Amino acid sequence: MNIPLEQHNKEIQENLDSWNKKPLIRDIYKGFYTLVLQYIQEDTDGEIIEVGSGIGNFKSVYPKAIATDLFPNPWIDRVESAYHLSSKDSSVSNLVIFDVLHHLKCPGLALQEFRRVLKSKGRAIIFEPYVSLLGLIVYGIFHHEPIGLGKKIDWMGTHGENPDTAYYAAQGNSARIFRKNSFWRKEIEKDWNIVIIKKLSALSYVLSGGFSKPALYPRSYLPFMRKIDFVLDFLPWIFATRVLIVLEKK
Repeated sequence: MNIPLEQHNKEIQENLDSWNKKPLIRDIYKGFYTLVLQYIQEDTDGEIIEVGSGIGNFKSVYPKAIATDLFPNPWIDRVESAYHLSSKDSSVSNLVIFDVLHHLKCPGLALQEFRRVLKSKGRAIIFEPYVSLLGLIVYGIFHHEPIGLGKKIDWMGTHGENPDTAYYAAQGNSARIFRKNSFWRKEIEKDWNIVIIKKLSALSYVLSGGFSKPALYPRSYLPFMRKIDFVLDFLPWIFATRVLIVLEKK
């Protein structure tokens, strides 16, 4: 059954409400955004665009970013699709794609568009859910979006078909696509250099309840939880629930 595309905007509004009510989630995302900022190339001219900005919070740490999304919310600078960006060829220095890849029905088609607008050596900085053993439990049991591990990835889609016609989510896609020697990773490596794939336990995020569940620890415990995250990061196949992927255009 196809879910209407508007479901994405409904979730954006619900997430905004949670963001405003939960200072813990704001602190956690500030940490995620700080990690993303480490990989933005400031010394390259060109636009810095966030694709699929959702509630638009990346701009709180990086005001120069251009916020884009499918839906015309007040904090969005440009209404556009990840498959059809309005930027000119080779005009963008950095793309930030935060919690968006698993909502792209045709990820190869989107990456093709990202490559079109990026300058040579421009970067696509991707932050996503990751399905390890813990991730399988967290996203499989406690999250409403499907993991989709057995679902076909429609890499390039059907010519002429619009991928933005219905709601799509498959939280396992980053783990599948960027798995060593996967078909999709080999396709990506033809056009991109993989700068880093950094898997994060992010247990501090998991136990915060995210946007939809109550927190299992108080905000004052976050520094301690981050120390636990640091240790668990050494066993990503067991504990990773998030991943940072940085691609550089060849």
